[in-house]
Amino acid sequence: MKILYRLYQLVIGVPVLIIVTIITALEVGIGTTIGNGHFWGYYPGRWWAKIILKTCLIPVKVEGRENLEKQQSYVFVSNHQGAFDIFLIYGYLGRNFKWMMKYQLEKIPFVGYACKKSHQIFVDKRGPKKIQKTYETAREILQEGYSVTVFPEGARTFTGHMGKFKKGAFALADELQLPVVPLTINGSFDILPRMRDWHWINWHPLRLTIHQPIYPIGKGPENVEATRRQAYDSVMSALVPEYQGYIENPDQ
Repeated sequence: MKILYRLYQLVIGVPVLIIVTIITALEVGIGTTIGNGHFWGYYPGRWWAKIILKTCLIPVKVEGRENLEKQQSYVFVSNHQGAFDIFLIYGYLGRNFKWMMKYQLEKIPFVGYACKKSHQIFVDKRGPKKIQKTYETAREILQEGYSVTVFPEGARTFTGHMGKFKKGAFALADELQLPVVPLTINGSFDILPRMRDWHWINWHPLRLTIHQPIYPIGKGPENVEATRRQAYDSVMSALVPEYQGYIENPDQ
């Protein structure tokens, strides 16, 4: 079965990935230029993610959508198991949001172009002015009624286990007094671990768990730290036993 799945990836999966990515990038570029930026900045990417997962024959299960209110802005925080985290959240979270992502991703062909045109938030820490601009952009998005999604570990895991959560996303939520929603991803590390980028993918189900929102109980450092700890514990609680427990990530 492994040989057949790899042959399928080569003959069908890779061509579909390339074609759909190019079409989506062009669609986002044209759509955001002439139309509603928030629509064209989200829905083509959502369809792109779903098509890729369906083409890869990856089954997806989502738990906890009932925890979200329709008109509420959220700061979503998730563990970062692997590249397929992007497809899972983008395709199946079911909320119009912007990513907070490393500025280096802007250099990826077609994907970087689409992200820039759709006003995703590039996190640039190369100096105080760039950091300030990142947070100003995120504030504007949240104040317009949309949500943002962050990987607070800042880097993909090497082991499947979680590293530490940095406080940036939680400080942003604290400043605007918005709820934080923890997300737990299971299966992405088993499909394509970081150490095997650009290799064959493995077939494995994906599961996204949407936890109950964590509402602010005050404002300031104590609320930031309390929210960070609670979000971390929530994400950890839904991981499969194999990846339970903290392991330091040297890339953080």
